[in-house]
Amino acid sequence: MPSRTETISVEISLPRERLDTFLRVQFPAVSRVAIQRLIEQGHIRVNGRTAKSTHHPSAGERIEVRWPEARPAEAQAEAIPLNILFEDADLLVLNKPPGLVVHPAAGHEEHTLVNALLHHCAGQLSGIGGVARPGIVHRLDKETSGCLVVAKNDAVHVSLANQFAGRQVEKIYHAIVCGEIPRDHGEIRAAIARHPTHRKRMTVADGRGREAWTSYRVFERLDSATLVEVLLHTGRTHQIRVHFQHLGFPIVGDATYGSRQNRRLADVMGYYAPRQMLHAQKLSFRHPQTKKKMTCEAAWPEDFQEVLSILR
Repeated sequence: MPSRTETISVEISLPRERLDTFLRVQFPAVSRVAIQRLIEQGHIRVNGRTAKSTHHPSAGERIEVRWPEARPAEAQAEAIPLNILFEDADLLVLNKPPGLVVHPAAGHEEHTLVNALLHHCAGQLSGIGGVARPGIVHRLDKETSGCLVVAKNDAVHVSLANQFAGRQVEKIYHAIVCGEIPRDHGEIRAAIARHPTHRKRMTVADGRGREAWTSYRVFERLDSATLVEVLLHTGRTHQIRVHFQHLGFPIVGDATYGSRQNRRLADVMGYYAPRQMLHAQKLSFRHPQTKKKMTCEAAWPEDFQEVLSILR
């Protein structure tokens, strides 16, 4: 979140109240220690000048509070096992297991892929992603499994990022969706934007969203469900999940974008999938150093195979 500044006008003099105590009342969600630290660092000014925590607010004073940009804590290395599909001095491709968060964030500061990479690569990761995302060129949702490429230096990171941005990376997923898709193959072209009221969700929003294009073909017809192979032409947040919900066939196990259909499937099958059944099966790109085309494929995880066997 970028820095922002808030201004408070003091209405009455408070000769017995300290500045830090006064601001603690104005911002009850912020601790007094945090306010004192902001004062010490010069982020809080009274009439344009730095002040002390012991300053007594007076009528007519303008107090400016600058909330600095949040800097994530530096991740710590952790010895978490990784399923490496390919590795050399420049990059690695791994099969990410379901349930593993890619990078540290609020509520997930530890036990992430970044923690595992810091241990495995011993500090040899690109720095472009910042302290919270070293080496991370792209990401997969926590509950999505499969191929993910990681850069070990900045030059490789830039090259891979340009390939993703230029749609030069082939991204093929396997997904189990609710219902029986009638067509053997098809395309979904529907712009995606942030949901207007549910800010953690995305939605199809023609006219105000970003272009999103997904192709699919039926891989196997199941009992009340379908296994599909999906080709991503663009890379929008939650693209496959949103597009298949829009089509009327949400991902099996996806409580965010398909709770109603999943409840219906559970009633029929007597089974509820433990997570969204979405797997990044294949990733193809040009190696930034050798310029050779690379293709890595990730085997289905056990829970994906289990759901398939139940729905067959």
